[in-house]
Amino acid sequence: MTKTQYQFHHTMGERTFGFKNLADLMAKATPARSGDRLAGVAADTAEERAVAQMTLADVPLKQFLEDLLIPYEDDEITRMIIDDHDKIAFAPISHLTVGGFRDWLLSDLATPSVLQSIRPGVTPEMAAAVSKIMRNQDLILVAKKCHVKTAFRNTIGLPGHLSTRLQPNHPTDDLTGIAASILDGLMYANGDAVIGINPATDNVAQACRLMKMMDEVIQHYEIPTQSCVLTHVTNTIECIEQGAPVDLVFQSIGGTQATNDSFGFNLATLAEAQAAALSLNRGTVGNNVMYFETGQGSSLSANAHHNVDQQTCEARAYAVARKFDPLLVNTVVGFIGPEYLFNGKEITRAGLEDHFCAKLLGLPMGCDVCYTNHAQADQNDMDNLMTLLAVAGCTFIMGIPGSDDIMLNYQTTSFHDAMYVRQALGLAPSPEFDRWLKQAQILSDDQFTLNHKIPRAFEHSLNRLLGDN
Repeated sequence: MTKTQYQFHHTMGERTFGFKNLADLMAKATPARSGDRLAGVAADTAEERAVAQMTLADVPLKQFLEDLLIPYEDDEITRMIIDDHDKIAFAPISHLTVGGFRDWLLSDLATPSVLQSIRPGVTPEMAAAVSKIMRNQDLILVAKKCHVKTAFRNTIGLPGHLSTRLQPNHPTDDLTGIAASILDGLMYANGDAVIGINPATDNVAQACRLMKMMDEVIQHYEIPTQSCVLTHVTNTIECIEQGAPVDLVFQSIGGTQATNDSFGFNLATLAEAQAAALSLNRGTVGNNVMYFETGQGSSLSANAHHNVDQQTCEARAYAVARKFDPLLVNTVVGFIGPEYLFNGKEITRAGLEDHFCAKLLGLPMGCDVCYTNHAQADQNDMDNLMTLLAVAGCTFIMGIPGSDDIMLNYQTTSFHDAMYVRQALGLAPSPEFDRWLKQAQILSDDQFTLNHKIPRAFEHSLNRLLGDN
């Protein structure tokens, strides 16, 4: 291409770098990761990446409302982003460039209340763009200022609190095995975000069976939390129609219409599911009824990325989530594998980016701090990322027995990991759950110390489980 064929160009010394369009510039400016290399959109050298970041810093935020990465007529998510954009909320930052936006976010002017007021005016592409020119510490500092509170049977996301999803998966959906994992997690003060099961057998009958079992546990012990079976959204709609005790509706989501088409749903499906769940009126302190999971690489793996880099596609998924006022959202950051995030460094960077972008857009963002066994990563990498995210105000992390999901075959965070980060940083579970832990004699004091004895309320259940085995 000649210089005139590039939409963006930047001269360094005697060399001029060109970028075909805004999508190309965004991709080239992205910190290195294997998914973008696989897609053929990454910068060829560290020098080209640095130049792309400098060029991106000079792009006005307004340009993202006009220069659309995925055409308006081709993608319902693009249409939603543009049609729902709040010009009044955008006004205070509308004069800024991407670089100016970074400086403003890091300034004392960007207080938690101000950041909350501009959320409807920030598009996911703006959030992704500014993240690409931020250091890790920048991502942490700004995310910590973004407070996002949601509620169902307890209150999630308050400053000074860290919640956990108790994930009692079982390779055969054995109810006794699941019950044992739930009990184990509760004894380590896990489960205030949700008790959420990935079913090994994914159909309506099995989902209803698991929902009923978790509901019985929650009701019997009067636990201020919510349950979720992570089945397809259309299955959950059928479960509601059959009278199942549905608390939260789950769906994995992507940042392009083609990605979600490959997942078997669209925005209308999510709206139907949200209305169905709200009609049950099962929340006690709030009515956020949706739970979404995301992950960098999902659009690329579905060949639905439109030559847009994987992190920007990921941020666009947050616009989908924001539309439906979820209780919880989490990025399953290293789950897809090293084809998309090769090693611990790439996984760490992606986790911090995802958390920052989602919080800036107003989502109750958590993270499944995880990796697959063929990635160049280990548990120390996950310890580092978990600690950084907790400092950044992450809404919740996962809790799994021994950090090894024996059903999904990946490594994540354990019940003990949540204890570590809460004790190290002085973080508490949700207020309602914290009170229940003390009433149930699981916690013995205000220093987050576990009771060394099995609480009386759980002795019978534990003895029955032992007897069954």
